[in-house]
Amino acid sequence: MVALITVSKAQAKLAEHLRAQRLALGLTQAGLAERSGVSLPTLRKFEQKGLISLESFLKLSMALGSLEKLVAAAEPTTPKFSSIDEVLEDKKPTLPKRGWRK
Repeated sequence: MVALITVSKAQAKLAEHLRAQRLALGLTQAGLAERSGVSLPTLRKFEQKGLISLESFLKLSMALGSLEKLVAAAEPTTPKFSSIDEVLEDKKPTLPKRGWRK
């Protein structure tokens, strides 16, 4: 599978999104650290460098109310096609280019 984003960019984006969630809820870093059970230096390091353990990240997500979305995003998906032949055989109905009703 081809990755469209690097790991370091993904870490930075996750840190950015978590910080935005924290600010949207009006929480300080100290407040979120206290609510989540993650140490303040760990939270600061994550928001600045994107480095954190999975357990701490999940604790922060739970404190911000986004743990369920995170788990749902990681659910495996079943591919629609298993071969190129199935792709070629899949005929979607073509949509008309013009409407016919007034």
